Amino acid sequence: MFSLCTLAVSGFVVGMIARFIMPGHQHIGIIRTALLGIGGSFVGGFLSALIFGGNWRHPSPSGWIGSVIGSVVLLILSEALFSRRR
Repeated sequence: MFSLCTLAVSGFVVGMIARFIMPGHQHIGIIRTALLGIGGSFVGGFLSALIFGGNWRHPSPSGWIGSVIGSVVLLILSEALFSRRR
């Protein structure tokens, strides 16, 4: 089982990868990037385990890919919902 520190660091890494993939400048800080990655890891990792099989509690390559995809989707939704239009 992951510790809280490992979860935060892996969430930050996944969030940074999602921010790198997403074009444009996102106005989010370090904490929101980590939360984005953690949320994407839960969503994408769980869906990845359902599609490709495996245990969603243990990391796997398909889980990491699903986590990044889930984070990108959350980032797109976040930008669509909370963007400031001038």
